Amino acid sequence: MPFEFERQKIKDVILVKPKVFGDNRGFFMESYKKSDFYKNGIEVEFNQDNHSKSTAHVLRGLHFQKPPYAQAKLVRCSRGRIYDVAVDIRKGSETFGQYVKVELSEDNKQMLFIPEGFAHGFVVLSDEAELLYKASGEYAPQADSGILWCDKDVNIDWEIDFEPILSEKDKVQQSLNEYRKDL
Repeated sequence: MPFEFERQKIKDVILVKPKVFGDNRGFFMESYKKSDFYKNGIEVEFNQDNHSKSTAHVLRGLHFQKPPYAQAKLVRCSRGRIYDVAVDIRKGSETFGQYVKVELSEDNKQMLFIPEGFAHGFVVLSDEAELLYKASGEYAPQADSGILWCDKDVNIDWEIDFEPILSEKDKVQQSLNEYRKDL
């Protein structure tokens, strides 16, 4: 099998480790294979691919789309290095408000599967980073939402010693408690 699937502390979030074949010419790897993903519990139909580029110290997130436009994502850092974060915001979840954080990089070539019902964000640790990710739903601006990246109730340890560069939108996202009131 060209992948290893490693469930995280929130079991529905899965770190995907591809098998990489490398030699003096470079490398080859499969980044997605529907049959292997389905066999390992990721039975998601991806229908949109996204590509983003960010400079050093940029923090994006924590973003999500409200139901019925919620998206599952498969995130990969193809250039540079990031901390990728998924926060459980599923109503009634026993892990509501908890998060998973992993390092994704061009070197480790790992991917993070984030199911529907999670807010997603990342911080760039290298000079630049490019992310490629698959989404299970198309972008729906009317459903666009987020949680504040530094919300004290989530208390994400971003492990950074710099002031992150944020969009205006990300500076004023709602708190987890504000979001909980809308559930």
